[in-house]
Amino acid sequence: MSARSARNRPVGDMFPDMPDVLSKRPPKAGDDEHVARTLDEAIARSHEILDEALATYPETAGVFWLSSGGGDSGNLGHVMRGRYDGVLHVNTGTGIPETTQYVRDVAAAWGDTLHELHPKNSYEDLVLGRVIASTGPNAGKRAVWKGFPGPAGHKVMYRHLKDEPLMRFRREFLGDQKRLPRAERRRVIYLGGMRWAETERRFRNAEAIDADGSIVWVSPLVHWTDAHMQEYRARHRCQQQHEHAKHWLCFDGALPVNEVTQHIHMSGECLCGAYAKPGELDEVGFFYPEAAEKLRGIEREAEAAGIPACRWGQKPPGESAGPTPAGRLCSSCVAIPGQDDLVDHWLTRGLITADQHATFTRTTP
Repeated sequence: MSARSARNRPVGDMFPDMPDVLSKRPPKAGDDEHVARTLDEAIARSHEILDEALATYPETAGVFWLSSGGGDSGNLGHVMRGRYDGVLHVNTGTGIPETTQYVRDVAAAWGDTLHELHPKNSYEDLVLGRVIASTGPNAGKRAVWKGFPGPAGHKVMYRHLKDEPLMRFRREFLGDQKRLPRAERRRVIYLGGMRWAETERRFRNAEAIDADGSIVWVSPLVHWTDAHMQEYRARHRCQQQHEHAKHWLCFDGALPVNEVTQHIHMSGECLCGAYAKPGELDEVGFFYPEAAEKLRGIEREAEAAGIPACRWGQKPPGESAGPTPAGRLCSSCVAIPGQDDLVDHWLTRGLITADQHATFTRTTP
């Protein structure tokens, strides 16, 4: 079988060229958005969305793909190759190093300019209460946060670890525009992989084009269903039974694979722990002990400092159960379908032994 025919085989009960549509219309979908599309029609619509954003905001000075290292993010970059000016990756300092290296490798393989962004305040400093408020009534007096976050602390972590680096890049790229007449001010477009089909929150709130000041958030895949994503991967990912090249970049135009996503079903680019499930740190540590040990080291520091919330992934004492909304770039900060049986998945694929599986199920609440 040729490489091309192998790449075009259906996956499971999915068949190529069949139109698909969400069962319900998203509240923020336009009148012409909730329609059944084949994959090729969905791709065409993705490019139309970017065209519409550029036409609506002709003052745009740059288009940047936000690459998290996740599967949806990879599909987005592959679809939009040649239409962005650079790649932005927020290295939160909490993630799995292999994911950051994957983003670097793919950018290099595709000849893209990569801007690796880092937060001003580290996760460790936030957890240990070393970051003092600079604005508001507590300016200069109190820490913005102390302890490992639960859902209530996610907003703080998102603002410091992801949002701040992206806002800083925008300021540095566009320069000081405060004194410019409004008509002369420029914008940047950030391409993100948000989809209505991802989560209930995304279904309710995601938009194809969402301008926020000098940033225009564009989600070219917002209308893609899970079937579209699967068919795209089947079409462009190497399906041959051979030893794959690094990140599965086996041929020109191949859709890359982050091996981290195959192991733990998420990109692992941010492990703030705000929405972690029981036993998640053990699962991360099974394949990526360096990342897990870094977090356990912060646990030891927090415990020694007498901080009550000194365990990663555990809701801090006294915190209410109500979750706070995830940020624009935090699709993995909510429940992921199929992730709860991740250890069973490892056993089925032969990644762990039956004895190891039994150990995980005994120690995971």
